[in-house]
Amino acid sequence: MNLSKGKQNRLRLPKWIRVKPFTGHGRINVSEILDKYALNTVCKDAKCPNLGECWHKRTAAFMILGNICTRDCRFCSVSHGIPKPPHPNESENVVRAAKEMGLNYVVVTSVTRDDLPDGGASIFAETIIKIRELNSDNNIKVEVLTPDFNCNLDALKIVLAANPTVFNHNIETVKRLSREIRITASYEKSLFILGKAFEIGKGKIPVKSGIMVGLGETDDEVIECISDLRYVGVSMLTIGQYLPPKKNSWPLDRYVVPSKFEEWKNYAQNLGFSNVASAPLVRSSYQAEQLSKNRVYER
Repeated sequence: MNLSKGKQNRLRLPKWIRVKPFTGHGRINVSEILDKYALNTVCKDAKCPNLGECWHKRTAAFMILGNICTRDCRFCSVSHGIPKPPHPNESENVVRAAKEMGLNYVVVTSVTRDDLPDGGASIFAETIIKIRELNSDNNIKVEVLTPDFNCNLDALKIVLAANPTVFNHNIETVKRLSREIRITASYEKSLFILGKAFEIGKGKIPVKSGIMVGLGETDDEVIECISDLRYVGVSMLTIGQYLPPKKNSWPLDRYVVPSKFEEWKNYAQNLGFSNVASAPLVRSSYQAEQLSKNRVYER
């Protein structure tokens, strides 16, 4: 479904993208816990359409290193500017919140912090380690979704040395559009950091990435992106519909029909991806625990 830029804001969302509202004690409780420990989430700051569902189920993706990003990518709603120094108790607060929420699988992401020498890698590692200390049997699993660290391999090694359950970095879009939509980041940088994560982790830490569609890419370019990701060692993949979070965000080009998402999923699986979630409302951290087990509910 292709949209002219003048009409896209007036058209109603297709029925396959409409989100069921979720209310109740679970969502309220998660909000209270996050407020209690002054924590940010990508769910809220990135205006994820699945926030109600995930919080209703008492899960969330924690966003560390504050809520101000040093980059201003055109698809993102997270605030950008000059961030404050990392909060000294942020890792401990994530641990406390995860414990109160009863999480067995914790997703930790961050804003991009180009102002920090290691891009915040040491805070990622500290958070992983402290979460694992919640349980002496190390049953708690931690997935990290990191920025590209400006291709700083020392920073990447710091994160991987903490042994996350899954290492995730989103390539976001196809090669042709990357330089226009992303700031400082690039298609090539993302492939580099993903490939190095696979090499450094020696294949023992699954490497994950995600693509948004509907930004102006062609179907062939999506196939090329999927193939490039697999070539560098990515084994877990998410593909979801781009929805502009703000009026001045990169314009929506099309709504992709569910059958096309299924087609891309089948292609990725045939290419060797072990875990694939491909559907309009899939996001990089959506049902992350289920995807790690290759069980994802797709609308």
